[in-house]
Amino acid sequence: MNQNAQRILSNPKFQELIAKRSAFAWTLSVAMLVIYYGFILLVAFGKGFLGTPIGAGVTTWGIPIGLFTIVSAFILTGIYVNRANGEFDELNRQIMEDLK
Repeated sequence: MNQNAQRILSNPKFQELIAKRSAFAWTLSVAMLVIYYGFILLVAFGKGFLGTPIGAGVTTWGIPIGLFTIVSAFILTGIYVNRANGEFDELNRQIMEDLK
């Protein structure tokens, strides 16, 4: 392993970056899994509820819940990108500065 790689791996800011990024990614992953599996379980065991019309219209509860499931993936991705472009990139910049 070259000297720069060793310096990066031993840098406390790098360790902080890895810990924060991993914890955040796992949190968002669990949130997405709960949403997706919740929807699948609702499809499997709550067909009556999903087929119930909203008010007097023809739209059922399944449509907004399904849309929420899809849109939540985009929202959680946006949250990750926002934090990655802010906090994580700043830590990365500090690590690179330490190499100079």
